[in-house]
Amino acid sequence: MTTVTTRTVAYPADGLTMIGHLALPGGTGRRPAVLIGPEGTGLSDVERRRAEALAELGYVALAFDLHGGRYLEDPEEMLARCLPLLADPGRMRGIGHAALDVLRTEGRADPGRIAAIGYGTGGAVALELGRDGVDLRAIGTVNALTTGRPGETARIRCPVWAGVGSEDPIMPPAQREAFVAEMRAADVDWRLVVYGGALHAFHHPPVDHPTPPGVGHHPRHARRAWRDIVALLAECLPVTE
Repeated sequence: MTTVTTRTVAYPADGLTMIGHLALPGGTGRRPAVLIGPEGTGLSDVERRRAEALAELGYVALAFDLHGGRYLEDPEEMLARCLPLLADPGRMRGIGHAALDVLRTEGRADPGRIAAIGYGTGGAVALELGRDGVDLRAIGTVNALTTGRPGETARIRCPVWAGVGSEDPIMPPAQREAFVAEMRAADVDWRLVVYGGALHAFHHPPVDHPTPPGVGHHPRHARRAWRDIVALLAECLPVTE
């Protein structure tokens, strides 16, 4: 296990000062890098720990911010910010590019070997980076089967892995079908894993604040989804000395 160091990074995006969490593996050489996008509630210790777990595997990892350092516990406040954001690909791309710039300028990160993973709104940001033609090695999302503007998904140049709960009312079968149809039409190298019996945000540990209906933790599938994402990175973005 490598020694991990962390620090917060402040950067501008979406008219806010974002506060990301950067995790660095031990050593001094350049390493492949991963962006990590949070659920719509915003950056929390869950994503910070995931960044650190990836750093232990040898990646430079940046868990990026969505809300200017805030975590939106109130579901109504979260939806009031996230729904307009999800409807505006340009804003999502701006948030993603700002974080990507931070990662690319980190001296330990190899700017030519970057992947983007994300959950919910953060996953939608990762997909929009791909649709914007960013040179990524892989995109991995959970609860983020968002579709894009016509024709732009063909600009995705890397494998896409997506996971969703079978009982997720926010990403229902019709949304899954639309996502699959878009990926197929664009000839993207894609995979979709449906986790039986899981709700929305099944990957996220229980929280001590109200959540919208249809949200719930599924510990077994949460572990499986994390293993699937790590396997995607190992395939598309292997760590080499």
